[in-house]
Amino acid sequence: MANLIYSPKDILQQEFKTKMRGYDPIEVDEFLDNIIKDYENYSKQLLALQEENDKLSAKVAQLSKNQGAAPSRAQQTETPKSAAVTNFDILKRLSNLEREVFGKKLDAQAGNVPPVTPNPNNYTSTNEHDNEATRQF
Repeated sequence: MANLIYSPKDILQQEFKTKMRGYDPIEVDEFLDNIIKDYENYSKQLLALQEENDKLSAKVAQLSKNQGAAPSRAQQTETPKSAAVTNFDILKRLSNLEREVFGKKLDAQAGNVPPVTPNPNNYTSTNEHDNEATRQF
């Protein structure tokens, strides 16, 4: 508010000299009253915005201080590229090992299991009669 030349009080108390062909004093007073109201509203808004700015600045300073103390989430979850490749290699090796161990057991059990007979209600089975009936349509 240091940049303002007139305060609302200055505008209110301003007196003008009257001349023979001057402006209508009542109209000038009404206009100046409206200007005073605007100045008061601007002053209130300016104070509210300054308070909000101070609160937000304090919050930013506090969060900056807290962020400096604790590493950010992005830094915590970042894994080096070499570790990601190593994890992939480990999973691949584990998969190959399971295939070797459990694959042999499944092959051994497969000899004991009777062959699977096709289900007559299975619509994906190839039945010549069904195919001929479909062709008729």
